Amino acid sequence: MKTTTRVCVIGGGVVGCSVLYHLTKLGWSDVMLVERSELTSGSTWHAAGGFHTLNGDTNMAALQGYTIRLYKELEELTGMSCGLHHVGGVTLADTQERMDMFLAERAKHRYMGLETEIVTPEEIAKIAPVTNIEGIIGGLYDPLDGHLDPSGTTHAYAKAARMGGASIETHCMVKETNQRPDGTWDVVTNKGTIHAEHIVNAGGLWAREVGAMAGVYMPLHPMEHQYLVTETIPMIAEMIDSGIEHPHVMDPSGESYLRQEARGLCIGFYEQPCRPWAVDGTSWDFGHELLPDDFDKIEDSIAFAYKRFPVLETAGVKSVIHGPFTFAPDGNPLVGPIPGMRNYWSACGVMAGFSQGGGVGLSLAQWMIEGEAERDVYAMDVARFGNWITPGYTRPKVIENYQKRFSVSYPNEELPACRPFQTTPAYNIWDEQNAVFGAQYGIEVANYFALPGEPRFETPSFRRSNAWDATAAEVKAVRTAVGINEIHNFGKYTVIGTGARQWLDRIMAGRIPKQGRMSLTPMLSEKGKLLGDFTVTCLSETTFQLTASFGMQAIHMRWFLQHLDGDVQIENVSTKRIGFQIAGPNARELLSRCTRADVSGAAFKFMDAKTLSVGMSDALVQRVSYTGDLGYEIYTDAENQRALYTTLSEAGKDLGLKPFGMRAMMSLRLDRFFGSWNAEFSPDYMPAETGMDRFVSYTKPVDFIGKAAALAEKTAGPARKLCAFVVDADDADVNAYEPIWINGAVVGFCTSGGYSHHAQKSIAQGFVPTDLITDDLEVEIEILGQMRTAKRVTEHLFDPEMKRMRG
Repeated sequence: MKTTTRVCVIGGGVVGCSVLYHLTKLGWSDVMLVERSELTSGSTWHAAGGFHTLNGDTNMAALQGYTIRLYKELEELTGMSCGLHHVGGVTLADTQERMDMFLAERAKHRYMGLETEIVTPEEIAKIAPVTNIEGIIGGLYDPLDGHLDPSGTTHAYAKAARMGGASIETHCMVKETNQRPDGTWDVVTNKGTIHAEHIVNAGGLWAREVGAMAGVYMPLHPMEHQYLVTETIPMIAEMIDSGIEHPHVMDPSGESYLRQEARGLCIGFYEQPCRPWAVDGTSWDFGHELLPDDFDKIEDSIAFAYKRFPVLETAGVKSVIHGPFTFAPDGNPLVGPIPGMRNYWSACGVMAGFSQGGGVGLSLAQWMIEGEAERDVYAMDVARFGNWITPGYTRPKVIENYQKRFSVSYPNEELPACRPFQTTPAYNIWDEQNAVFGAQYGIEVANYFALPGEPRFETPSFRRSNAWDATAAEVKAVRTAVGINEIHNFGKYTVIGTGARQWLDRIMAGRIPKQGRMSLTPMLSEKGKLLGDFTVTCLSETTFQLTASFGMQAIHMRWFLQHLDGDVQIENVSTKRIGFQIAGPNARELLSRCTRADVSGAAFKFMDAKTLSVGMSDALVQRVSYTGDLGYEIYTDAENQRALYTTLSEAGKDLGLKPFGMRAMMSLRLDRFFGSWNAEFSPDYMPAETGMDRFVSYTKPVDFIGKAAALAEKTAGPARKLCAFVVDADDADVNAYEPIWINGAVVGFCTSGGYSHHAQKSIAQGFVPTDLITDDLEVEIEILGQMRTAKRVTEHLFDPEMKRMRG
């Protein structure tokens, strides 16, 4: 056995073998994998082996498409069979809500190059003849769907990795992982100690236990999952004899997936009375055994399946496969470098290993070797869950995700499990004012305030929801008087030290402001991709505050600490320093009533920052607002938040002060075409194509991270640019990723959109090829299957001369 290696992958399932192969494919040959038993000894060996591209996140869908296309390449490379069956698959819809979801997904697939199509009930009957189409109104067909041999595929990955120079050690159980002072690792096994520069936790069912060896909590949990294989079914046998394979059928209402297996059928269930497995940890003795059959928990699912697929009712059951699979709280994998750790990588929580394993392996290998993945991997970044997550939170969320595996996924849906978890001192203040809450990164956020007589629940929908009237009223309050909104849901960091300015100048692409001023700046990767959209506030020459997306805290802190040098200390104060923003024409008058400081337009200019006494609270006050209106952000210590609210609310009674939530905020920002993180801005994009280049200081003498790549983009000119459109919408607005059509061809896609209640117009933002952009550009945007005319707009819908915002 090798005793030194560049990378030690722990776990020999399909994901671990994929990571190993992709490391060799990208050029690292001094890599090895250790497996406590035989390859495929965890969840892999008993997997149903299905694969598909459908995923609500477009980058995950693209990586799933890569995974599926990779299998033929593996077969050609190794000469081994993956047992591929590209039979296609159809997902059924028996409600308009699900059809809306399919229409939205099909629209996304157009610009992704995925050839899915909407099919009628009559077409479904021909495609999948075992299906009873009674009550079905349509479906989504994907020709890439299929299934494979789990064991054969895993061994093909393993052989391909060996061909690239990797080694694999089976029956090699890891006992300890100990980090040396230089950041390398000693992996202690029953066969000796391996010294590795990097380790990858691909432990699958044992990922929690492997992580614990290094003091790492992996937020995942195994769930029991059961599927059945039938004896021969005459209809299937006749199709086979005619050279036809039956396609996959996903029946969300029945919580089932079905495919052909030999001359019968295989059907599995995501049943509501589901059960978590190994709650207190996975036994190291568990291996190639299955769990006892449990027909009671799938009794209702089987009864539904008999109605949807009548041939099952008379079919004999040949075998029952009941085994555990691991899930993260949102169902996506946990991939990437563990925050706060050096050279420790995650590749676990991959419940759909044969749909996602190739993409996971590729992304992680790129990350390790090239410093970043080619796509935005936020949806599966292990750091999307911060250090606030606990086993007590993970398990109920995993159960919820399992139960909703086939549920319609709405863009405005707020899932109820583990809510509320974290709250601010102002939570009860909003609760008493009929707030309808959402959750961001574990903390409760007011989405809107229900009007008298309205339910305190937003109906999930792809169309305009019951939050419409309340949101319109909140927008009106901001534009005509003054609104108040909590600002806890920003990520906030203090940077202190004699080297703080120099460090910020290197890590940020924009200008670092003078004392008492603020600046907006992107943070870039080495390849010039956007990693963050920051506000930098200079409190003194040695003290700065950074503000950015709340959900990116762990990701941003990981990047900061990876690049920290000199006399610099950085602290995440996101939930310690909170407060409120006030915005609207009466905002200055409100602030002046609460402080003795001069806050006139001459004394307190746009982008100024001052430390003031506001009522009883010492506060950092910044003259800026994401609403695009006259506004101020007022930060104070969490202990003082309620006192700060009392001061502001008492002073604002006769000024029309009203609370507003995130639904109104996202409507208000559209008036000025402001971008939003994970929409207009993400690691998929560069500065110039998004318009963020106006905040990049290309000429500053510092060689900031990503400078060469950003300059190259600026010199060449971006191939596409963001544009804003007014859309001739009906009862549904742009959400994200709807295709943009010109002259009957898809040329771009939307990044976000919504309804401007101030301008009373439907607005969309999206990418269009630069050479097609004109001031009077007219396009079509596909919204829920309908082509809607959209015209480019260049003048802001509110305060185009910025007199209110800057005055």
